Amino acid sequence: GVVADIQFADAEDGHDFGGCRRRYYRHSLRLLREAVRAWAGESPPIDFVLQLGDSIDGQNARRGEAESALQQVLEVLGQLSVPVHHAWGNHELYNFSRARLVQSGLYSRPAGGSDGPPDRECHAYHCSPAPRLRLVVLDTYDVSTLGTEPGSPRYQESLRVLREKNPNDDLNSPEGLKEPHFVAFNGGFSQAQLDWFDEVLKFSDENQEKVIVTAHVPIHPCASNGVCLAWNYEAALSVIHAHGCVVCVLAGHLHDGAYCRDSHGVHHLTLEGLIETPPDTNAFGTVHVYEDKMVLKGRGRIPDRVMRF
Repeated sequence: GVVADIQFADAEDGHDFGGCRRRYYRHSLRLLREAVRAWAGESPPIDFVLQLGDSIDGQNARRGEAESALQQVLEVLGQLSVPVHHAWGNHELYNFSRARLVQSGLYSRPAGGSDGPPDRECHAYHCSPAPRLRLVVLDTYDVSTLGTEPGSPRYQESLRVLREKNPNDDLNSPEGLKEPHFVAFNGGFSQAQLDWFDEVLKFSDENQEKVIVTAHVPIHPCASNGVCLAWNYEAALSVIHAHGCVVCVLAGHLHDGAYCRDSHGVHHLTLEGLIETPPDTNAFGTVHVYEDKMVLKGRGRIPDRVMRF
């Protein structure tokens, strides 16, 4: 099962930051319940769910409702008897510090140290849900000013990277930027995470595995609108393209969704966001993985898609 940008809040409908896109905060939880009911009835049964980030909306922090909103989302997903893999998005980090997220139900990185980078606050990990298939969850806010203490080395380094590219008073504004993805609501990858990612893909190459990568922020410009893109996406793409095992990258963040197949044959699918989905439709999907292709059966705003390897 796949779903992105639920952004639940117990609030009346609102709009995006530009004031022109409607957001259905309260209805998103009802649509998630519909998705869970559909997944529970799938035949053959689903093996796991990918929640691609922004499970609750940033306004919960202002309303003092972050914990209760998250609990409601996790309770709905908890009705499934399969694992849920969570990516961390900017809205999680508007509500919680990274240290708090490690202690939350959104920390789906397994216990132990061998499945992810040495930094336990980096929410990246890998697992093998089926023979010769590997899932890699990346942390696209490993380098970010969000969710970190302003005095911390992580914050200072992230602010330096951002300020180098973005001189605007409002760091969330891409106005006038040569590289408009250098805004605060995006983030990037540390070198440590990239090195770890490279080792995982080396292992998968050697063991003839196919790899599905998930992240909140897209890592290919053609699966983006040019703004919703990881800061150092080129570095992540370089790691992927140095190996032959990655077949697909699944992301959220861009509520319109997008798709491309890159020059190395890797599919980049950005899912439409649940939060901007009217109550009379939906936005989730079920992915069937075969030896030679992935077949997405979409619901509502998400179209069906066949991605051949």
